[in-house]
Amino acid sequence: MARYTGPRCRLCRREGVKLFLKGPRCLTNKCAFERRPYPPGIHGQKNKGAKLTIYGMQLREKQKVKRIYGVLEGQFRRFFEIARKMPGNTGENLLILLEKRLDNVVYRMGFAKSRAQARQFVRHGHILVNGKRIDIPSYLVKAGDIIIVDENFRNNYELNSAIEFQRSLPKVDWIEVDYNNYMGKILREPQRVDIGLNIKENLIVELYSK
Repeated sequence: MARYTGPRCRLCRREGVKLFLKGPRCLTNKCAFERRPYPPGIHGQKNKGAKLTIYGMQLREKQKVKRIYGVLEGQFRRFFEIARKMPGNTGENLLILLEKRLDNVVYRMGFAKSRAQARQFVRHGHILVNGKRIDIPSYLVKAGDIIIVDENFRNNYELNSAIEFQRSLPKVDWIEVDYNNYMGKILREPQRVDIGLNIKENLIVELYSK
């Protein structure tokens, strides 16, 4: 499956905001965005703070969301088309669909330090949903689903390191987590207020509506 394999800190610098793509590293002084808070490239410093057109703002907002959730254009567009057919606000529907992705849920539960790491755990078959092994990161969870880490993977250093890091961080209200048993439960459907990201989803809707 296609995925971005380049330097992740470059993405944060391009969007002009921390996207927390590398877990704990983003909270230290090693973070590239802290050291070079301007766009990458030879003209990065020169273009720092440059005023964007309306189209530019819409494009940057779309790219920011794609990079936060780690999806490429084709899949992102498919999620948008699904969101547009759902009742309610299209922008909010889009973010809620992305939030319900299994890789994001594994990250939100604290079983991975980043969404990229969570995606790897899922792809390698280490995550079970309602007792069934699911290796599709884009699988959409629903209320009542039980997510469990495979028993054979529970001694993994990266997994337990992630739990140690994430245990003290705030958890979202729509998920219940039991670290002792390496499991979590989806209590309800997520809402826009639960996502908590600084995203102007209306700009994405405007971009795709042209």
